[in-house]
Amino acid sequence: MGRKRKGRDISGWLVVDKPAGMTSTAVVNKVRWAMDAKKAGHAGTLDPEATGVLAVALGEATKTVPYITDALKAYTFTVRLGQATNTDDTEGEVIAESIARPSDEDIKQALGPFLGDIKQVPPKFSAVKIDGQRAYKLARDGEDVELTARPLWVEELVLIDRPDEDHVVLEMTCGKGGYVRSIARDLGEALGCHGHVKKLRRIWSGPFEAEDGLTIEQIDEMAKTTALDNYLHPLETGLSDLPELKCTSEGATRLRNGNPGMVLASDVEYGDEAWASLDGKAVAVGIYKSGELHPSRVFAAN
Repeated sequence: MGRKRKGRDISGWLVVDKPAGMTSTAVVNKVRWAMDAKKAGHAGTLDPEATGVLAVALGEATKTVPYITDALKAYTFTVRLGQATNTDDTEGEVIAESIARPSDEDIKQALGPFLGDIKQVPPKFSAVKIDGQRAYKLARDGEDVELTARPLWVEELVLIDRPDEDHVVLEMTCGKGGYVRSIARDLGEALGCHGHVKKLRRIWSGPFEAEDGLTIEQIDEMAKTTALDNYLHPLETGLSDLPELKCTSEGATRLRNGNPGMVLASDVEYGDEAWASLDGKAVAVGIYKSGELHPSRVFAAN
């Protein structure tokens, strides 16, 4: 019989404004400790030196993580022109340099091919798995890492500042799986001058914004008190991109038992993914079919 996990049965989302120099896993562990939560996870890894939104899911909210991971996200980042590094950021070694410096107009013109549906090769120093091993581990061991291009949706990529000839500040809105380091690297190559990320901040992720995030210092100050509970977003926030269908108490009982339950449909169509609610609380996520929701994820009553 497995050992019962200690901690509180608390559910919801806590938005953290992650500092530079801290891993995403370390942030999750900090939140779990501070809130004495049984279960926690995050929606979308940030590189250790990146800052900004890291949405931490607690308890039943961990079941909604995929919907935040799949949601659009926005970043501001500074590209250092004239240098390529082996990690595509400032943590790595400079492997190529150029004295060429593009004009602002050149940069704006070069951004066009990075919009819409694109293919992107992740950085060699990334968490992508190759034959079961992380690419960054293989790269650190000196192996020649070959990664295949992956699809990415880029909704927006704009030039927002040019502090000096060596640096350009961009803002990007993209879908799941985007590597800003790859954008910086590939943009530098397209401009013929090389480039890598010098500074990166995620300003929003799905419904969560950096300006609403707690700092690690604030979390430490309120740790082990119920004060942190006041900053929790309900788990339903993680379902904001899915249509909501109301159900009766009888339908909720059936859904919680893993059976199809009757729901009141609005503008959803047969086969759409949606979530059912009772008195505003999430009951289940599933597929809508002929007046019923067929559950794929079920939430405990709270």
